[in-house]
Order: sequence, then C-alpha cells, then structure tokens
Amino acid sequence: MLEIKNLHASLEEEDKAILKGVDLTVEAGKVHAIMGPNGSGKSTLSYVLSGKDGYEVTDGTATLEGEDILDMEPEERAAAGLFLAFQYPVEIPGVGNMTFLRTAVNAQRKARGEEEMSATEFLKVVRARARTLNIDAEMLKRPVNVGFSGGEKKRNEILQMAMLEPKMCILDETDSGLDVDAMKLVADGVNALRAEGRGFLVITHYQRLLDHIKPDVVHIMADGRIVKSGGPELALEVENNGYADILAEVA
Repeated sequence: MLEIKNLHASLEEEDKAILKGVDLTVEAGKVHAIMGPNGSGKSTLSYVLSGKDGYEVTDGTATLEGEDILDMEPEERAAAGLFLAFQYPVEIPGVGNMTFLRTAVNAQRKARGEEEMSATEFLKVVRARARTLNIDAEMLKRPVNVGFSGGEKKRNEILQMAMLEPKMCILDETDSGLDVDAMKLVADGVNALRAEGRGFLVITHYQRLLDHIKPDVVHIMADGRIVKSGGPELALEVENNGYADILAEVA
C-alpha cells in the first residue's frame, strides 16, 4: 500500500539531512510501528509523507497504492487516502468542530468523485462515532481543539480519522502526554478502524502504546534510516534494554 524507497530529505532552512535512505513497505491491513531515539527522523518521515512545508526531498520515492505522493499537494495526498495524526494537534479558533469535520469529509468525497454527505447523514454518523470515543455533544460544538485537554485533542483526531476513513493512517507519537485511560481510549478508536484495506504507521517512543495497538511489524529507526525490523518482540526488547544494544549490533 505505502511503499518508500531510498527516501532522503533535509530541512530547507538549515540544509541539514534528516532522512538518509528510508526503505519501508506498509501492506494493506497491517500495522507497522516505528521506534527510535530522539532525533532519529521518525517525525520528519511523517511530515515528509504528509507534505509539510520546510522539508526538501533530495532522493527516493514514496507511493500510495502506486501513486507518487511526493509530487502532490498536502490536500491531494489527503484525498488520495493519507491521514496524519499530529503529536501536537493544532487549535483552530472560530471554526466549529462539526463544521470542520463535515467540510473535510465532503471535500474529500468531492475530490474522489463521490456524492457529498447530507447534513442529516453526517450528523447521524458523527454522533455515533463520537460516542465510541467518549466525545460528547458539547465537544462537537466547540471550536476545533480550543480549550481541549491533551487527551481530548487526541480523541478528536481519531474522530477525524474515523470520519475521513483514510487508506493509510500515520500516527505521530499520538500517545504523547496521555494518561493510561486516555491512551486506551485512543487505542480502542484506532483498533476499531483496523481493516483489510487500511494500513497504519504508528510512530512511538514507548512500548506501552503497542500493548494496546498490537503491531504486525516493528522497525527501529536511527540516524535517518530504518536499521532493524522484526515482530512485536522487538518493541519489548527496546523497552527492556533500550536502543544501545540494537544500535551497536547494526553499527
């Protein structure tokens, strides 16, 4: 589904190479997790894939279902089925949550040549999916993420993901700042979206999230590359021993 080959990217302002040859394939229906020490390039990978400004791709390719996404604008990548849940979701004062969600859903449906969702249909679907994430009617009426706690912001992003139904979901340290209960709620929302036609790339520092979102494959990233891949036991190895042994092994 998502295929990345020899991807190199740098920070435009500093002309500093961050990604130094990433190779990764995420299959439909699979959950891949990326772990690694600070500064290894994990978040940069998510930003480059989603089309965030400030990064320059200097080599390599990234395709989603065979389509080159690196030449697309961010909104085109979203319409193609790519979704990024941010580590720090942004606030959008003055824009109601419901208005934002319905506009986003219908913009993507229109881009795919599908019929827009009516107000009645949208209301029925969003309320049902919000209930599963403990998002009440008041949260839906408030401006996007304004005054939300960290856990509420993350749950709101998972609601966005549930409404947009992307093909490829990238979660950038979505467990950051969450207590155990909030993390379990977010993980339950993610697990409810697991499907044969959808892939996940979960970027995290900690095994604890992977106790709830069971990955099929775990990758270790260091110095802008994926240096080791394995099953869920690889995350447990990191939890117990840190990265030093793995980095020494691949040096």
